[in-house]
Amino acid sequence: MIRNRVRSLLGRPATKPLPYGMFDHDRTAEQAKQARILEKVYHKGQERIWDGHAILDELVAKHGRPNLPPDKAKAVRTLFAVILWGELAAWKVSAELALRIDPLEAKLAATSQAHDEARHFYVMHDYLALLDYVPGDLPPIASRTLVEVLNADSLTKKLMGMQLMVEPIALTIFQLVRERRLEPVLADLLQYYERDEARHVALGVNHLPALLQGISAFEAADLVLWEMRMFDWQIRGMEELRESFECLGLPAREVLRLGQAKQLLAFRAMSKELRGDSRRLEWIKTLFDFRIEIAYPEAGAPETRLGRVIHAARRSMEGVAPMETTLAHAEV
Repeated sequence: MIRNRVRSLLGRPATKPLPYGMFDHDRTAEQAKQARILEKVYHKGQERIWDGHAILDELVAKHGRPNLPPDKAKAVRTLFAVILWGELAAWKVSAELALRIDPLEAKLAATSQAHDEARHFYVMHDYLALLDYVPGDLPPIASRTLVEVLNADSLTKKLMGMQLMVEPIALTIFQLVRERRLEPVLADLLQYYERDEARHVALGVNHLPALLQGISAFEAADLVLWEMRMFDWQIRGMEELRESFECLGLPAREVLRLGQAKQLLAFRAMSKELRGDSRRLEWIKTLFDFRIEIAYPEAGAPETRLGRVIHAARRSMEGVAPMETTLAHAEV
């Protein structure tokens, strides 16, 4: 990690142009299984490619041009502008991963994802154009979160940030908007997005263990602090979008809880592959629970600040049961 940063400052490539040793490795049975899953991600992606222009045109022909009341149209534009630029960020990260990851199977999976994210970006732009969206800046914290992932100083952070933190939140929004059928063209379109994005999580689950092996104590502590900062920004960023979510009948607390549940599924799957200690994950969940209970308390919680803090501490220590969910259409 440090060596790559030094090489970058000196204007030298961080990776070898041709990684001749990419096939020179001995794998455990578990690593071989992970490699097979990642190769399958690539081939599944090839089998399930869809024509973005054709699908959007078909859905508009079936349901008619999107027609929402002005307040709901504005809310959809606001929320899905975050999705739009998030897709571009994911496209950039997956393209970088495809360039810098050496194992063939992981490189294939990242390449497949870059292709998917490019399609997601232009199709979402075309859909939002039907709602008279004019591209502009995102709210500050939403923008800062995506930029933090893009500028992360290691592949581990980029992969963890995008695949295990940002993607599950996107899947949450897709699921809630699709289930409520707030707008039929968007609801049907999001089924394609969900299927692709859920497949992408497999890259993080199955390649992060390889990146995490052998990291130093300092790097591990730095990674945990970075994770905590990202989780905190997700909760704070909800306030920027709360009005839009609630306009569409999506309570902020429900969005955060479902997003947390999907993230936990992804992190626990990775922890299982890594065969590591899950106590760190449970500790992070406890802190995340506390922050959610403070910012978006459950019905019947005390109204005073002190009472809310005590209630949030008690609930988080007891362990708030995560919402039941899946990573939707994850056929890998």
